Amino acid sequence: MKPTKAAGIALALLMLSGCATAHLDDGQAPRTLHTYAPADRKAMPDLAGTAIDGRPIAVHDYRGNVLVINTWASWCGPCRAEASDLSAVHTAFHSRGVRVMGVDADASREVGASFARRHKVAYRSLHDPRSVELLRIPKGLVNPQAYPYTLVVDRQGRIAAARMGQISRSELTALIEPLLGSPSRPTAGRTGMSRTG
Repeated sequence: MKPTKAAGIALALLMLSGCATAHLDDGQAPRTLHTYAPADRKAMPDLAGTAIDGRPIAVHDYRGNVLVINTWASWCGPCRAEASDLSAVHTAFHSRGVRVMGVDADASREVGASFARRHKVAYRSLHDPRSVELLRIPKGLVNPQAYPYTLVVDRQGRIAAARMGQISRSELTALIEPLLGSPSRPTAGRTGMSRTG
């Protein structure tokens, strides 16, 4: 078999096994999971736009909560697999100030909305088909061309954890529980969330 044909087959298998795009590890690729001490946390940009339900949505809507941001697309197998776990966390921890916000990369809002209905997704999702908002996430935390990935944002609007690939309910629970101290009311203009990304 010719090397180029073998490389093509390997690439196809890689893409079928998940939603990550192939890339060379140049030493700058993010780790699968990374957590950050409070002093090292970067401000979460205020991603904003139209949700797949047609209404406005923004990170600042969740200010003061522990926020889980999960990127997904309907064509992504691991995204389908983790949707029920994310919904379970959103529902189970809602009274403790945890919210999940999705970011859908599908070409149309209708496709994303159909996915959400079919999988009984309990949280709202920003529609970002060209990744305009996602590209504002601080560099080095995740590979923005690979789905799914998850960010956990503390109550002060800072990124406390970044996870590449499918996340389970138990793993997500372990990431959010240390952030569940008593809620605090943010002062206007001092939330840690940044509109400049």
